[in-house]
Amino acid sequence: MSMMALCHSLILSFSHSLIAMFDLDKWQEIFESLKKHQLRTLLTAFAVWWGIFMLVILLGAGNGLQNSFEKNFGDDAVNSLWLYPDRTSEPYKGLPAGRWIRFNNSDYDVLRNKVAGVEHVTGRYYLGGELVVEYEGKTLSFDVRSVHPDHLYLENTLMKKGRYINEPDIKERRKICVIGKLVKEGFFKEGEDPIGRQLNVKGTEFTIVGVFEDSGGENEMRKIYIPITTAQRIFDTQDRIHQLMVTVGDATLEESKVIENNIRQEYATKYNFSPTDKSALYISNNIEEYQQFQSVFMGIRFFIWFVGIGSIIAGVVGVSNIMLIIVKDRTKEIGIRKAMGATPWSIVSMILQEAIFLTGVAGYLGLLCGFGVVYAVQSFMEKNNIETEFFYNPEVDFGSVLSALLFLVVCGTLAGLIPAVQAVRVNPVTAMRG
Repeated sequence: MSMMALCHSLILSFSHSLIAMFDLDKWQEIFESLKKHQLRTLLTAFAVWWGIFMLVILLGAGNGLQNSFEKNFGDDAVNSLWLYPDRTSEPYKGLPAGRWIRFNNSDYDVLRNKVAGVEHVTGRYYLGGELVVEYEGKTLSFDVRSVHPDHLYLENTLMKKGRYINEPDIKERRKICVIGKLVKEGFFKEGEDPIGRQLNVKGTEFTIVGVFEDSGGENEMRKIYIPITTAQRIFDTQDRIHQLMVTVGDATLEESKVIENNIRQEYATKYNFSPTDKSALYISNNIEEYQQFQSVFMGIRFFIWFVGIGSIIAGVVGVSNIMLIIVKDRTKEIGIRKAMGATPWSIVSMILQEAIFLTGVAGYLGLLCGFGVVYAVQSFMEKNNIETEFFYNPEVDFGSVLSALLFLVVCGTLAGLIPAVQAVRVNPVTAMRG
């Protein structure tokens, strides 16, 4: 056969396929076949519907979990190390175990000046729980944090008005504060400018110099920040620091571990504890934790797709089975068609169309129902301002689910292929005798 003849044959076959696809008589036969066995059709369609529906629901739930995780991590800089001093657990150089390690202002300088790879540094001095804050006779309780200027980068704080704490505030121990959005709303009317006003914190007046928002949610916007040196002078006669935090720029996990070890070595030398004593100085590496959680969610996504695709395949197997039963029930009819000159393709296309129609419609309805449930939950949470620590903004990537639907249709085609081939092999004489 010449190339021209082959092309002509392919075009002719394709044309016949299109004509068969829009053949109203064939569609009437398909609907009659499905209608004739309604319960069997509904149960098969439900299996397909359930597979794609559960895939969408699982994807929405998985994304809700991941979004909450991303939101919680988004509150703090991902590239950060958090240092917590505690008690030594090992004797070292003749010194007993059980000694308390306590940070002071010189430890801030160690991180700033002696450790390579450190980008931003801040300390925290805790005032102890929420404090009663007063403005013009109105009192409310808020969390007051005393920090360094770089704390802005550790907490991903977004300044909306005014400024944050700066170095002159630290050096001069200024009585200034930066308030969260909800603190502003608690004390001031809408449109009222809080900059320059004074809040009374534990008997001391602090001048408001800025208002911030925070991606960490409402709890983070109920904070009041003051210079750490001011808090040390007013509320404690010592230069104590309860906690230190640093960012490490664009360091990789391996590079951050080197920085972590260097920090531990510096403080081990300064306070005479073993560099292997992690109880004396606990360091939380957010880069490591972030990557660990990413690995966990990669496993969760794999599990979701594994279960979802398994459910879809189970539904498709059901379609294949029902098509086999349909072919068996219509054996005599198929034999008559072949005896009257029906081509193998016309027989195959009839079976395939029915399988594709059943899986496509059931899958599409499952897709719509799944999206409906996911976004109904999302809308309900937004309307009622519901925020939980472990579930936030459930959503589904339409492209991923559309790919799953296309996979379903392909599987539906394959599911109909086996019964279609069996139908083509029907012997007309044997079928008509039966």
